[in-house]
Amino acid sequence: MRAIDLNNIMWRKSSYSNTDGGNCLEVADRLPLVPVRDSKVPDGPVLVFGGDAWASFVDGVKRGA
Repeated sequence: MRAIDLNNIMWRKSSYSNTDGGNCLEVADRLPLVPVRDSKVPDGPVLVFGGDAWASFVDGVKRGA
């Protein structure tokens, strides 16, 4: 598997995050893959999804699956 350089990407916080720091996740857009991380642990692990898999996940969340 090829390494992905995540040092200079722009992270976007979930629109469901609140100012108290609740359960937040961040994603990076405009990449061939979709990296996802816990916003409270920015130096922690990153999960990386294929674009189709991420789109299916988001669609399922929106449908309440």
